[in-house]
Amino acid sequence: MILYPAIDIKDGQCVRLKQGLADQVTVFSPDPVAMAAHWVGLGAKALHVVDLDGAFSGEPKNKDLVARICQAAGVPVQLGGGIRDLATAKTYAKAGVGRLIIGTMALADPGTFAALCREFPGRVGVSLDATAGKLKTKGWVEDSGLTVDDVLPRLTEQGAAFLVYTDISRDGMQTGVNLAALEGLLAKTRLPVIAAGGVATLDDLKTLRPLGAKGLAGVISGRAIYTGTLDFGQAVTWLEEAS
Repeated sequence: MILYPAIDIKDGQCVRLKQGLADQVTVFSPDPVAMAAHWVGLGAKALHVVDLDGAFSGEPKNKDLVARICQAAGVPVQLGGGIRDLATAKTYAKAGVGRLIIGTMALADPGTFAALCREFPGRVGVSLDATAGKLKTKGWVEDSGLTVDDVLPRLTEQGAAFLVYTDISRDGMQTGVNLAALEGLLAKTRLPVIAAGGVATLDDLKTLRPLGAKGLAGVISGRAIYTGTLDFGQAVTWLEEAS
């Protein structure tokens, strides 16, 4: 199981939002590239980068910054936020992004999503961002009218390589994970799943670790590792020893 540090970019800075709300922002670093190097120095095996400006606007806003992170990191980078056409995906792939995470396009434009999966086999994941079981799109500001059950068979058939599941109500709140929802998803798919939203302490990570046998491939942590309620280096060491 991989612990991914979240590097969320807004206005060129490394930030965290609460429940995905653009007006609930905390700036943790003015230099996302330096922050990426910081987490790698503490043992990060991969990075989870989100272009929040892209997610809200629908088009990439931090391409150059993402490219610099990829060049400096020395570990695999997965990226989400504003990837809604093939041209954008290709630009990020050329910049060094290893895995592309798709949200809005996967739900609203199945044809383009299928083409993207064919273009980058094994490298395209889907971000399933839910509130009370309903999936959100466009930076979590619009209701899709869909549930995980509605879309999971199609996404799998079209070639999704992995899933990122976020309980929006817990994102940035440090209130613990939605274990029931996560276990329900793992029971419905053979795709690797990465959990996000609510991981606040090492105990939360310990709670999730047994789900590795059921397909939980990773955990994303953001606010907790920036505020220190989860010691990132300690967590990476614990995961290595537990494997």
